[in-house]
Amino acid sequence: MMEERANLMHMMKLSIKVLLQSALSLGRSLDAEHAPLQQFFVVMEHCLKHGLKVKKSFIGQNKSFFGPLELVEKLCPEASDIATSVRNLPELKTAVGRGRAWLYLALMQKKLADYLKVLIDNKHLLSEFYEPEALMMEEEGMVIVGLLVGLNVLDANLCLKGEDLDSQVGVIDFSLYLKDVQDLEGGKEHERITDVLDQKNYVEELNRHLSCTVGDLQTKIDSLEKTNSKLQEELSAATDRICSLQEEQQQLREQNELIRERSEKSVEITKQDTKVELETYKQTRQGLDEMYSDVWKQLKEEKKVRLELEKELELQIGMKTEMEIAMKLLEKDTHEKQDTLVALRQQLEEVKAINLQMFHKVQDAESSLQQKNETITSLEEKINQVMSSMKQMEQSSSLEKELKSEKEQRQALQRELQHEKDTSSLLRAELQQVEGLKKELRELQDEKSELQKVCDEQEQALQEMGLHLSQSKLKMEDIKEVNKALKGHTWLKDDEATQCKQCEKEFSISRRKHHCRNCGHIFCNTCSSNELALPSYPKPVRVCDSCHTLLLQRCSSTGS
Repeated sequence: MMEERANLMHMMKLSIKVLLQSALSLGRSLDAEHAPLQQFFVVMEHCLKHGLKVKKSFIGQNKSFFGPLELVEKLCPEASDIATSVRNLPELKTAVGRGRAWLYLALMQKKLADYLKVLIDNKHLLSEFYEPEALMMEEEGMVIVGLLVGLNVLDANLCLKGEDLDSQVGVIDFSLYLKDVQDLEGGKEHERITDVLDQKNYVEELNRHLSCTVGDLQTKIDSLEKTNSKLQEELSAATDRICSLQEEQQQLREQNELIRERSEKSVEITKQDTKVELETYKQTRQGLDEMYSDVWKQLKEEKKVRLELEKELELQIGMKTEMEIAMKLLEKDTHEKQDTLVALRQQLEEVKAINLQMFHKVQDAESSLQQKNETITSLEEKINQVMSSMKQMEQSSSLEKELKSEKEQRQALQRELQHEKDTSSLLRAELQQVEGLKKELRELQDEKSELQKVCDEQEQALQEMGLHLSQSKLKMEDIKEVNKALKGHTWLKDDEATQCKQCEKEFSISRRKHHCRNCGHIFCNTCSSNELALPSYPKPVRVCDSCHTLLLQRCSSTGS
């Protein structure tokens, strides 16, 4: 790797030197067909490809230098125009072509050195794409960036063609550099020639590796064609299955038509029955209209109460929306909303208990009505018997005294009958009220189901907000950890620690890992429950117990 870096450094120096000399002779304006400029881009491509990691995909192994160049858009917002223009080019089909187009545009903007310097300054991001000993990860990368600063003198007018950019890797033309070496450096000709030959061998090996990857891609394409043929066979079988299902669907439709005809006949019969029942209901309702008037007054009052409750509910809903907005800013409000949801659930359970009590009361009232009706029928039978006995008493004069007593009993029974009739009328009124209450219960149950749906939706929204907040917290903690790592703190990774540093208890699902923001070591929640404001953090952050005591001692010593 060291020899490859040295060879690429020599080639980059030679290519930039030849390019600058040719540009000065042409008046510092270059076209895309200029040979030294083409060779410069070929050498630049080899430098960016040096030490690239291989990424595996479902097609095969991919190795492109456009991946690290895309990071420039995130690190430097000025490069967003280049990235968007490269993505909008319809002729480009490969990542290599996009990378070459990016290099062309950066050179035309005279900011190629600035963009690559931004990349090299953020080597922790480049480690995703490059090996540790790659050219961009070592000091040679900074040297190349310094050499590229000299190209800002040039004015380049380049044409972006998709066919040229998507072609195979270009071969370095060593004749240009050999001529330059013979003209300028006579004593070191042989050494430069050996370096160039080594570089040529290196490029040939790269071409061999590329040919091997092309062969692997062809074999994978053949396997994909085989799988496509199998999928086509499965599609044909699926179409046959769909045809059979369509036939079954037609049969089911015919059966449904027969069922509809039968159901229509049954509906006509039920309509006739309902007409008869309606007539009887109208006849019975005439006597009960007076009783319903009082019930209607009560219903109106209860409707007013219900409207007030709905207004209160609307106010509560408005408060809930405000609480949801506050959730985005503060995490503590989530706990308060969860408490309100628990209170709503308790209220729903209380409403359920009230519904059950009302249902039991209705059943008791119906049973008492049935008993009183039975007593009324028994009393009517007794009255009939007394009437028959009275007729017999009128015939006989000897039984006048008994008639008087019987009359008194009859009057008493008549009084009892009137009392029972009054009680039955009261019970009927209560029954009507119970029916109205049943209707209200149904309406309340419907409202309760709607409230439950709203509560469920709010719970889901709260859970989603909690997930977003937890994800944002984790991201912020990761960013802070990365910033501390950049500043030089020894920040341990999660995989490096299996137990708490202080109590030496192993981590699990219940015992989670927490970093101390001062020393960077990993502790459990009990050993790192303290919070202090650090110089790098204006707000109080998590600190382990030992760091907490040390920092307090320092503060006390400095204060005294």
